Amino acid sequence: MTTDFNYPVATHLLIGKSVAAQGLKGEVVIASFSGQPENMRDYRRLFFVSAQGDLSGPFAIDKYRVKGKTAIVQLAAITDRNAAETLIGQGVLIYKDDLPTPGADEFYVYQWEGLTVVTDQGRELGTVKTIFSNGAQEILVVKGQAATSEEFLIPVMRDIILHQDGQKIVIAPPPGLLEMNADEHGDKR
Repeated sequence: MTTDFNYPVATHLLIGKSVAAQGLKGEVVIASFSGQPENMRDYRRLFFVSAQGDLSGPFAIDKYRVKGKTAIVQLAAITDRNAAETLIGQGVLIYKDDLPTPGADEFYVYQWEGLTVVTDQGRELGTVKTIFSNGAQEILVVKGQAATSEEFLIPVMRDIILHQDGQKIVIAPPPGLLEMNADEHGDKR
């Protein structure tokens, strides 16, 4: 995910952006980057980061509610609208250590970014640059090391992802998946 925020990526995770103040008691409207604002229930505290990299918080979450693709959050230390308005436009962060433990077939996107992807036949494809959702499933964007290297789009499906160990992801690509980047002349795009 490309952002305009500079923050400590080793310890924090960018989950959204503060987009407005709500009401007179200082609620903050947060646009969720995951599209799942209900996940706010899993977080104990939030941090805010300005475009210049100034980090504020932690702020304990008193309560929240979901409205569309946003979460309206009441923070313990923010008690009026003026204080909430100072957070508008800032990135919203959590500690990675505060994330709930994923289930057996679950993972956090940040955990797979940068991992090497290898086929079950031993062919190294490159590293995971990002992951996005196409609405049906998550898709790994895998890019080779050289600037002119191929880019592969790998669906995150049980039949394709065989194993991941924190260092690499082993895949069993179905016939034609890796060749999808070739145009009608066989040249790579």
